[in-house]
Amino acid sequence: MEPRQEDQAGSRPVSGTGQAENEGTTPVRPGFAFDEASLASWMSEHVPGFEGRLSVEQFKGGQSNPTYKLLTPRRTYVLRRKPPGQLLKGAHAVEREAQVLTGLEKADFPVAHVHALCTNDAVIGSWFYVMDMVDGRVFWDAALPDVPREHRAAYYDAMNATIAALHRVDYEAVGLGDYGKPGNYFERQIARWSRQYLDDAEAGRDVNMDRLIEWLPANVPPGDDTSIVHGDFRIDNMIFHPTEPRILAVLDWELSTLGHPLADFAYHAMMYRMPPHIVAGLGGANLSDLSLPSEGDYVAAYCTRTGRDAISNYSFYLAFNFFRLAAIFHGIKGRVIRGTAASAQAAERAALFPELAAIAWSQATA
Repeated sequence: MEPRQEDQAGSRPVSGTGQAENEGTTPVRPGFAFDEASLASWMSEHVPGFEGRLSVEQFKGGQSNPTYKLLTPRRTYVLRRKPPGQLLKGAHAVEREAQVLTGLEKADFPVAHVHALCTNDAVIGSWFYVMDMVDGRVFWDAALPDVPREHRAAYYDAMNATIAALHRVDYEAVGLGDYGKPGNYFERQIARWSRQYLDDAEAGRDVNMDRLIEWLPANVPPGDDTSIVHGDFRIDNMIFHPTEPRILAVLDWELSTLGHPLADFAYHAMMYRMPPHIVAGLGGANLSDLSLPSEGDYVAAYCTRTGRDAISNYSFYLAFNFFRLAAIFHGIKGRVIRGTAASAQAAERAALFPELAAIAWSQATA
């Protein structure tokens, strides 16, 4: 099974118009509270080492699966849950997140340790899992203004090496052989995101999305590689070491599945063409002045690490990913209209949908 929608949530907030609006926690927002005593009782039985008084805060970001910081006298945890309200089929699959995190930990890939998954709605009202809180740095600006210029390239190299390592994981060996359907990834994904867009009548239609729904299926490149794919591999979905260019944990696995590695890499690499006011991107930046690798050099480094000579049909992969992200924002728009969006910044995301759809079509016609 593949997830049908996602809106970037995790054990830290999603990127947005600025770090201040999204970083940190708040008291649990109205409509997202739960029985904390019931959770503490469940954790006493299912989370090794849990003890003491439990305090709950909600992360500011997180559009799709509400995410909470659980504080105890001895340690801090993160809880991810399905949101309240009516849900689209296949969406908000926290059980899949827990599964992929558990599998990747076996491969020594940098993820937070999952303590337990709860599939009993009676505990807090929806399914959830509890994982470690990983402390480190999250970068909200892909230009890395807070990093010395001479060190920025090393941070980019760490990201490049990490996504290449993900695509080299033997998913069968770590128990993820049933995590998705190998083959025909683009055909299935285009159809799935198109249906989600078309089915959400409340969120409206967009001419560029309608064009892409016709163009993408007719232009799928040949070749059908399969790997674990993250689906939202962005700089602000990673926790870096506090002082070193080293990734301690990759976050937000709601869109992960078995899929085409070049789709996953192109989603990551589209940061080079992404306006920074939408998500963490470098659109319009002078890379030389910033001491950052060029898009071409970054693509070449990934190819070297994964044994490729080059990436043919790169424009298709970019168009597909901008289309998919636009479909995600369209889904946020629908939830804003229905009053079920989890994030305080959801309305801002919804307003950016037309711009993303236009960028997606521009990649297809480049």
